[in-house]
Amino acid sequence: MYFETDQNISDGVHTFAELYRYRMLYNALVFNEWAGGGRYDVHKSIRHSDGELCFGGGWFVVYATLPTGQIANHYRIRHWGLFRIPERQVPVVWDGHTAHEAADRMFRFLKAQARPDIGGRPTA
Repeated sequence: MYFETDQNISDGVHTFAELYRYRMLYNALVFNEWAGGGRYDVHKSIRHSDGELCFGGGWFVVYATLPTGQIANHYRIRHWGLFRIPERQVPVVWDGHTAHEAADRMFRFLKAQARPDIGGRPTA
């Protein structure tokens, strides 16, 4: 079940609403790039894999299956058009990953994509 929160809660720099918006926009940017390049299984749906509407309606889910595993997020339907990725009537079956596991999968994916000539360290 979805619970409303105070979107004005702040860490002293950004509000919860700002951080959520950044996450959504970054997610759309990368998923659109992957879909445009035909990389990975990237798609969106207004339903979960059991056929039920996400959170009873008004939401959708986006999925990407990376070499390191599945990642997914939910967004309000008003942001549907920002995700220019294939739509499915029913998405892949969620593998049960937690937010921590998805973050770990993204981190391992990024580490595997790091360029050895740069080494990930800043130069003077």
